[in-house]
Amino acid sequence: MDNISTQLPNLLLVYAAFALAVGSPGPSTLAIMAASMERGRGAGVTLALGVTAGSFTWGLLATAGVSTLLAAHEGALYFIKISGGLYLFFLAWKSARSALRPDGVRAAFQHVGPQDRTRTFVRGYLMHLTNPKAILGWIAIMAIGLRPDAPSAILLAMLFGCLGISMFFNCGYALLFSTEPMVRGYRKVRRWVEGCLAGIFVFAGFKLLTSKP
Repeated sequence: MDNISTQLPNLLLVYAAFALAVGSPGPSTLAIMAASMERGRGAGVTLALGVTAGSFTWGLLATAGVSTLLAAHEGALYFIKISGGLYLFFLAWKSARSALRPDGVRAAFQHVGPQDRTRTFVRGYLMHLTNPKAILGWIAIMAIGLRPDAPSAILLAMLFGCLGISMFFNCGYALLFSTEPMVRGYRKVRRWVEGCLAGIFVFAGFKLLTSKP
């Protein structure tokens, strides 16, 4: 117990750093907001769960040391970076196409069926899984929170604590932006929002492709 108590300051530092990273607006966060306002709470929460699952996957890989191995091999990280950039461009194309679509067509997307929920979840999962910054972020989290004498309980607390933080923020954004006032406001500026989202995805994809592995 004493050994665990000595690790608590590092654990709290990990939680604070992770909360700051997850809570800051980014492509995934903006996509959750847009899905919630455009297609309702179910779609927003489903996308948020997909993003959270992607983050948890990288957390598991970081725990197993796989993410450190990927970061040490430039070719593997480069492949993930290219895949992530191209996927962001694909999301930009979908947002731009949606922005050009007449408002009347959007009503068909208000009812989210099981098949669409699966696609939405996979979209969120891939959005985070193809982000090499998530790999490096989890490596940094492990470096901050783990010491050579850290017990396994601290590792589990880091992993599942960050999972809870990720779910809290991602699903919180989905619930907040699916409220009626947000949805009404979104309907008035839908094309502008989706056009801006397309631009953000293009910028993020370009920045990812041109950054160093």
